[in-house]
Amino acid sequence: QVQLVESGGGLVQTGGSLRLSCAASGRTFTAYYMAWFRQAPDKEREFVAAINWSGGDTNVVDSVKGRFTISRDNALNTLYLQMNSLRPEDTAVYYCASSTSVFSRQVRQAEKYELWGRGTTVTVSS
Repeated sequence: QVQLVESGGGLVQTGGSLRLSCAASGRTFTAYYMAWFRQAPDKEREFVAAINWSGGDTNVVDSVKGRFTISRDNALNTLYLQMNSLRPEDTAVYYCASSTSVFSRQVRQAEKYELWGRGTTVTVSS
């Protein structure tokens, strides 16, 4: 059974950086579309970034564009999210997700992802 496990969250000051990782175990995820979502306290889960199987196509929400970079290493079965210039509004639980069937025009839709990790918490202090 495939599992996704996030790591790398923590407490950081405004302007700081963190790199989140999402390790997939149980099966290779080469063919999967992968994404990061986040959920802040008392808010709905929102899309952050997605990447296709080859890493050649990425989709990033405007609010983090230029600050966050999504990448993947298929040999290591690991997804990454490099987060720079962090702001207090980036505080949230960050989840990785995978999909075998999502189309590129649907990557921002959480319901298109079949498998989710349990999340890692990012807190940005002002």
